Amino acid sequence: MCVKDVVINNQVGLHARPATFFVQKANEFKSTVWVEKEERRVNAKSLLGVLSLGIVGGTKIRIIVDGSDEEAALAALVELVETGFGEL
Repeated sequence: MCVKDVVINNQVGLHARPATFFVQKANEFKSTVWVEKEERRVNAKSLLGVLSLGIVGGTKIRIIVDGSDEEAALAALVELVETGFGEL
């Protein structure tokens, strides 16, 4: 299992467009992927789940990945977040 905390650095946070990118990227991997905000955890492969967290800019989230390609999945998702989903 791999875990990493990251800060959402685009201004509007994980609204529909970046959340879609995040979910699509998570679905590229076989591993189970979770996103955690505070004490709430959702499946990162579910667009409704990710949107339900209401993640705004500046929010710290935790990405949790477990499976055969967990390291690659975590690296790809962290890179997507750190580059601002192409919105910076």
